Amino acid sequence: MLVKRFLNKLYKRQSFIYRIFLFVCTTTLIVYLFPKGGIFKYEFTKGKPWQYENLYAPFDFAIAKTEDDIEAEKKRIQDNIIPYFEYDTIVANTAKDSYDAAFASYLTVLHQSGSRDQAKLFGRILLNDIYRYGVLQETYSYRSKRQIFLSKGNKAEAITYGQILTPNALTNLINARIDKSEYTKFKSGFVALFFDLIKPNVRLNNKLTESTLENELAKVLTTRGGVSRGSRIIAKGEVVEGDKLQILSSLKAEYESQVWSDKNFYWIVLGYCLLVSLALMMLLLFIRKYRADIYENNTQVTFIFFNILFMVLVTTLVVKYRSNYIYVVPLCILPLVLKAFFDSRLGLFTHVITVLILGFVVPNSYEYTFLQIIAGIVTILTTSESFKRANLFISVGQITLVYIVAYISFHIIHEGSISNIDWTTVVLFVISGFATLIVHPLIYAYEKIFGLISDVSLLELSDTNSVLLKELSNKAPGTFHHSLNVANIAEAAANEIGANAMLVRVGALYHDIGKMVNPTYFTENQSASGNAHDVLSPKESARIIVNHVIRGVEIAKKYKLPDRVIDFIRTHHGTSTVYYFYAKERESNENVNIEDFQYPGPKPFSKETAILMMSDSVEAASKSLKNPTSSLIDSFVEKIVNKQMEDGQFLNSNITFKEIQQIKKVFKRKLTNIYHLRIEYPE
Repeated sequence: MLVKRFLNKLYKRQSFIYRIFLFVCTTTLIVYLFPKGGIFKYEFTKGKPWQYENLYAPFDFAIAKTEDDIEAEKKRIQDNIIPYFEYDTIVANTAKDSYDAAFASYLTVLHQSGSRDQAKLFGRILLNDIYRYGVLQETYSYRSKRQIFLSKGNKAEAITYGQILTPNALTNLINARIDKSEYTKFKSGFVALFFDLIKPNVRLNNKLTESTLENELAKVLTTRGGVSRGSRIIAKGEVVEGDKLQILSSLKAEYESQVWSDKNFYWIVLGYCLLVSLALMMLLLFIRKYRADIYENNTQVTFIFFNILFMVLVTTLVVKYRSNYIYVVPLCILPLVLKAFFDSRLGLFTHVITVLILGFVVPNSYEYTFLQIIAGIVTILTTSESFKRANLFISVGQITLVYIVAYISFHIIHEGSISNIDWTTVVLFVISGFATLIVHPLIYAYEKIFGLISDVSLLELSDTNSVLLKELSNKAPGTFHHSLNVANIAEAAANEIGANAMLVRVGALYHDIGKMVNPTYFTENQSASGNAHDVLSPKESARIIVNHVIRGVEIAKKYKLPDRVIDFIRTHHGTSTVYYFYAKERESNENVNIEDFQYPGPKPFSKETAILMMSDSVEAASKSLKNPTSSLIDSFVEKIVNKQMEDGQFLNSNITFKEIQQIKKVFKRKLTNIYHLRIEYPE
């Protein structure tokens, strides 16, 4: 018995239990995604005074070099590395061995000359000089005085790059030596001899050079000097710049790497969990207090938490792999998506909570938080009627502009000028702006996955040329006209009290589609020839009237209308009674079961469904007014709406008495305009 009670209790609380489970899972996943490191307890900004008391080194640590210093040192090594060139002795020896035969072939004119041996010796000396350091296979961009190593077998000789002959230098050397000799008249023969005989035999040894470069780069130290424990790092009021800035940055990096140890691991995780859960708890409390309908809908709560988790995932991945690209993440998609499905206030609050969570993991957390919150506010303020594509482009342009202006402002504060702005970051903001345009296909995907509905879909459904509404106009033209009138009245009422006017209009257009099944049983579709209910009992007539709600839900599901639109079909009569046939049945039978004449419900459970219920009743009943006057319409509207309130039809909706009074005024004004009534002046 106790087990059964416990299980029943769990069943009744399953929605609350699910929210707790969702809360715990989201917190756990976010903390798991966080980079493994502690958080430095001091915040400092370049160019700003140190706000805290004098800071002393808590432990010994090395001063890290800046990225620019390290890159400059690596650049110096790359510029000064001694490249290795490989000398091919086989090519040189082959040329020297072939010289005698080639000489006899090219300089036959010297065979009978007495200077043949001297000419031959001249050529051999020149050949040896050419192959002393060799001839390059290709030209490289080294300076002629750049030192290099020339490897010949197992030996390496240090020479300058200019001592190795390039093809051009080879030509110049041969011509110059011949011109200075006594064999100028045999120049063509010597030139032909050497250019046939000499082959390039020196090339750059890329593998050995790269290996040497890598070894030298590996020796580059990332630190310069150190700070001993207890020594003062910075005094209160000192400006954080130069060496002070680098020492503080080094301390921060060392602290964050040391604090995340096996000893402190669980304490740090606990701290993260408490902070993240606190932020998410604030969001849940906000939703519970100001958006109770969303809080009770687990699908919508899951959707909100999923979007937060998704943004944290994308941002932490960027921080982990390319932190310089942090601003390319289009975080403004979050408020855009939530505004499309819910409202601006919830979108902005969720965006702020997400940015606060991300402040734990991003570099320059204050700057990042400021930029993203400002961008989120601009997103909410500038995006209206998101179903219009032009509005989204304008909003994206404004968001990008705000990003750039805020970033440049921070840069001026830090650097004191705009001369060295990192334009790459500006480009990232532009890319982020274009990436925000993915919000439309993302909204469509979310609609299909979570069963939600946005203004874009509502606009499509409001088209009276859609298949379902055309079918309604053909089968039940009176009902179609009635639906149009209800849509106009309900939309005006929703605008008056700040409800979702587009949703109310769509709900009104489709609320009576169930009448297509038996259109002639409803007065707006009947002709003057007769009434189909005359041959039916009151109970049968009531059943047909009541069933139009059930048939409407079936048709809506067949045509795959969103659930939020189907809610209007289910609730537009609430649990009210088909009073005409109930009274008719009581004339012949006093023991009438009123449930046979009641709609199945449920009662309206939102402002929008309550508005439709009032609009439908008022518009339908207004057709019975024979000689409408302003005073008659006023009392007529009051009577119908007050009767619904007395029946408790609005108990489940979050509509107030003040809003109902405002709606009544709209109904009276609209009906007065429909019947073209003038103001009644006293006689």
